[in-house]
Amino acid sequence: MTPKNVRRWSWIHKWSSLVCTVFMLLLCITGLPLIYHHEIIHALGNEVEAPEMPADTPRADIDRVVAAGMAAYPGKVMMYLSQDREEPDMWAMTLGDTPRDKNYKPLLVDARTAQLLPEPPVEGGPFMSLMFHLHVDLYAGLWGKLFLGFMGLLLILAVVSGVVLYAPFTRKLAFGTVRHERSRRVRWLDLHNVLGIVTLVWLLVVGTTGVINTWADLLLKAWQKTELAEITAPYAGLPPVTKLGSMSQMIAAAERAAPGMQVKYVAFPGTKFATPHHYIAFMQGTTPLTSRLQKPVLIDAQTGAVTASPDLPWYMVALRVSQPLHFGDYGGQALKLLWALLDIATIVVLVTGLYLWLKRGKAAAAKPAEVRAEEAAV
Repeated sequence: MTPKNVRRWSWIHKWSSLVCTVFMLLLCITGLPLIYHHEIIHALGNEVEAPEMPADTPRADIDRVVAAGMAAYPGKVMMYLSQDREEPDMWAMTLGDTPRDKNYKPLLVDARTAQLLPEPPVEGGPFMSLMFHLHVDLYAGLWGKLFLGFMGLLLILAVVSGVVLYAPFTRKLAFGTVRHERSRRVRWLDLHNVLGIVTLVWLLVVGTTGVINTWADLLLKAWQKTELAEITAPYAGLPPVTKLGSMSQMIAAAERAAPGMQVKYVAFPGTKFATPHHYIAFMQGTTPLTSRLQKPVLIDAQTGAVTASPDLPWYMVALRVSQPLHFGDYGGQALKLLWALLDIATIVVLVTGLYLWLKRGKAAAAKPAEVRAEEAAV
């Protein structure tokens, strides 16, 4: 690589890293508890569990379950109904004053007795809520998400440029070498480079999936304005639905339309994820992978007839796969541990990179040319 190219890539690496470092540190620090959000919620006593019952206890009719939730808050409307694959004995509900109420009310109802369970803390409690919003949107909604997405793009650029700069040194030094006999800054440089290469693939995976996740709202709107709008075109201009059909019939129809799949969640008419005239039941498979590849089933809210069962477009599939992959939520505790260790290693990479930059300045000019050449990759 010519000196001119080295300077060019060094400039790209330095500024892409510096601009995103503080925000990447924030994301790594807040991402660590989010990897173990289920375990932390349980440890804090904020997890609601269904009471123990015999395994063959029959499930209550879903219409009774919905009625129990509605009775708890008269005057509110149903927004969403969902069920976790790992918690089949509970239905989670979201109610609001309107179908798009941002101040929603979460409820849990026993799937076997149709009895209300203790009220769950919003977003897992204050601590997990803080970690979630700092990691996802900085409490700034869509613009916060897009800003963090831009920081993720800078991270990817920093990683790629770091690899380009580090490659020539691999011809002179064995991989993993930390030159303890050299100056402190050279030792920190070696540690920074080694950990950067070790976390390379993980950083690219987490950075790319993180960027995709920040586009979730935009991708959903794109799907609604294209494929979904085309499917529901015959309903355009019709008055809003005033009387909803039986939920048990809706779910039965969705299960017939998607054999071998089960309901993940149901968006009620008028909500963000549905249409003014349809329920949309998002169906999931029964394996760790297929449970992420959801299939929407559109159901006429009055007649209960299935309107369509389209496959999600590629960009929505990418989004659904990216969300759990970003937090290592695919392979149980082993993958979570790996994600946590790589997260910690990334924090070290970011801190050492910041340290190396702060130690430059006037001291760099006083160093021998050989040392300055070794540190050009910073």
